[in-house]
Amino acid sequence: MDFTEIFRQIIISAPAILVAIVFHELAHGWVAHKLGDNTAKYEGRLTLNPISHIDPFGTIIMPLMLLIFTSGQWIFGYAKPVPVNPYNFKNPRAGMALTALGGPVANLLVAIVCTIILKWLILPFMGVIPVFILNPLLLILKATIMINIVLAAFNLIPIPPLDGGRILMGVLPIKYSEFMERIEPYGSIIVILMIVTGLTKLFVLPLVKLFYTILSII
Repeated sequence: MDFTEIFRQIIISAPAILVAIVFHELAHGWVAHKLGDNTAKYEGRLTLNPISHIDPFGTIIMPLMLLIFTSGQWIFGYAKPVPVNPYNFKNPRAGMALTALGGPVANLLVAIVCTIILKWLILPFMGVIPVFILNPLLLILKATIMINIVLAAFNLIPIPPLDGGRILMGVLPIKYSEFMERIEPYGSIIVILMIVTGLTKLFVLPLVKLFYTILSII
C-alpha cells in the first residue's frame, strides 16, 4: 500500500473509528449514570468530545499500524475505558451487565442510523449530489457501518474484560460468575491468543453476518 492509499484509508477510517469508540464509551457511561453511578459524569466522560475518550495507543497508534501492516484489510481500535463503580448500583451484577451491554447496543444503533441515511437520504439522490461529495460520503458511511458492526460483535465475545464477558457475569449463577471473575486478569491475554489463532472469527463473523442481515431489511 503506497502513501496515497494509506492517506485515503485514514481519511475514510478515522471518522468511522472515532464515531464508533466515542458512542461506545459514552453509552457505557450514560447507562451507568441512569442506573445511579455518576463516576463517568464526574470525570467528564459523558460527552461526544473525542478528546475525552481517546487512548493514544488504542485510538491512534494501533489502528494506524493495522492499516499499514494489513494493507487496510483489518482496522480496529479502542478508547479509554469509562470508569464505573458497581457499588453505586442497586443491583451491582445487573448494573454492570446492563452498562456493558450499552456499548455494543450503541454501536448497532449508529450502524442503523448510518444505514438509514445511506438508503433513504443518499442513494435515492445519487444523481443530484455532486460526485466529489457523494463518493467520500458513501465511503465514510459504509466504513462507519462496518466498523460499528465489527466493534459490537467483537465486544460481545463472552470473555471479561470484554463487554460480552461482563454481560455473562451478570446473568450467570454466582459460582460461575465468580469463576469468570477469577479469569478476568488473564482475559486480555486469552483474547489476544484468540485473535492470533483466528478463534475470534468463529464468534465474530456469525454475529457480523447476523447484524448485516438485520440492516439489510431496513
